Amino acid sequence: MTVTEAGPIAAPRPRGGIVQSVSDSLVVARRNLIRMTRIPEVVLFGLIQPIMFVVLFSYVFGGSLEVGGTTDPAVYRNFLMAGIFAQTVTFATAGAGAGIADDMHKGLIDRFRSLPMARGAVLTGRTIADLVQTALTVVVLAVVAVIVGWRIHEGVPKALGAFGLLLLLGYAFSWIGALIGLSVRTPEAATSGGLIWLFPVTFISNAFVDSSRMTPWLRHIADWNPFSATVQACRVLFGNPGVSSSAAWPMQHPVWASLLWSLLIVVVFRTLAVRKYRSATA
Repeated sequence: MTVTEAGPIAAPRPRGGIVQSVSDSLVVARRNLIRMTRIPEVVLFGLIQPIMFVVLFSYVFGGSLEVGGTTDPAVYRNFLMAGIFAQTVTFATAGAGAGIADDMHKGLIDRFRSLPMARGAVLTGRTIADLVQTALTVVVLAVVAVIVGWRIHEGVPKALGAFGLLLLLGYAFSWIGALIGLSVRTPEAATSGGLIWLFPVTFISNAFVDSSRMTPWLRHIADWNPFSATVQACRVLFGNPGVSSSAAWPMQHPVWASLLWSLLIVVVFRTLAVRKYRSATA
């Protein structure tokens, strides 16, 4: 209790750790979302790239690759979309890393660390904002996919579950981007570093070709790739062709594998990113 000339004033109650962390994270997320709306070209370019992938892969490779014993372009387009969706949510990682690196470069992270904020709020808020932007991109991409002939065959609830797994994977990978952004000196380095490892992760998978056509050792890597698990889960939940017949556990139980892989990545890389955040300097 504090006493002033106007009378006694009750001291504010301290907030609990979890409550403060959630509140601070939402404040930072709101700040980043407002910032994104003020730079619309970033959002626009983020929408154009996946649309280009859909059109190019659909019409360049459609009809030349065999899926389910046929080279029908319509079948390949339905096979392709799960991979394009997964690629889109994971490629957002580079933007997340570049944004955090830019904040580091400008000294904004140092200012945040001087405030009485939860330790992981800055990074959590940033990843939540990126998740919202990724969700917007996925919605637009789904509309384009329907236009080029993609369809779901297992009902809306399962399709929503597939999109949920995609966004969870994107959120998990954004923590890898956060760690990269805190570990490099410039936004340009964060962008390059965020893409270098994404290409093998997305292409050594079942996203664009059936992994059964790969050499045995490469197929083994592809089948245990977290990215492949999410793609397989989406094909199952969407009812799309090209579901892998591999005996690998992630391919036999793709929904559980996708969920477990994503949660494991969040736990590991959030821990590492928050630890790096405490000691990182611009």
